[in-house]
This record gives sequence, C-alpha cells and structure tokens, in this order.
Amino acid sequence: QMQLQESGPGLVNPSQTLSVTCTVSGGSITGGYYYWSWIRQPPEKELEWIGYIAYTGGTHYSPSLKSRTSISRDTSKNQITLQLSSVTPEDTAVYYCARARRPTIVPDRGAYDYWGQGTQVTVSS
Repeated sequence: QMQLQESGPGLVNPSQTLSVTCTVSGGSITGGYYYWSWIRQPPEKELEWIGYIAYTGGTHYSPSLKSRTSISRDTSKNQITLQLSSVTPEDTAVYYCARARRPTIVPDRGAYDYWGQGTQVTVSS
C-alpha cells in the first residue's frame, strides 16, 4: 500500500523560503507514468493546486505561483520537495502531496489516487 507523508518546518518567517518534503513509501516515484503534485489549503479557503513533477522529472507550475515555486525530487530517498520563495502570511496553509495518473492541474481530490495527510506551515514573524 502506497503512503505519502509530508514534512515541513511548521513555522517560516516572511520573505524566507518554505520547504516541504513528501516521502513516498510502498512504491517508487519514478515507477510508472505518474504525476506528483503539491496542493495547499489556506485556512477557511479552498484547495489550491501548486504544481507537479512528472515521472520524467519534468515540472509544471500554477501560473499564479510559478515565479516563486520549485518542485524537485530525490530518487535515492524517494522524496519530492516543494520550495516556495518570498513567502508571506498568505502562504500559510496545509500543504499536501498527491499522485495522479495523468498530468493534473486541479486540486480536486477525486483526480488523485493517493494523498498525504498534509503538513501545516505557518508564515509569521
């Protein structure tokens, strides 16, 4: 059974770079034709798709976040990392990683076959 586990710093100062990691167990992030997304949910707001990294290593980002976003992977650790630079309090959210079977750019849970439990990141001084 595949499991996705997010981890992060919990608290980040404004203007710094947020970094959260998704550790995948029960399968390889390079196996199959999958797309690994990052999605977030700010308090009292809807889910927002951030970007994905494909099985090829290629990436695709939300236009609204593209200039501040980088998604990478460490195949030796079976991990996917999201970095979001120049953060503000508006970046406070629960950050999720999820796997899709096709290039998916929507945050709808039904579009993904596996989700992590999420990690809370708060941007505050």
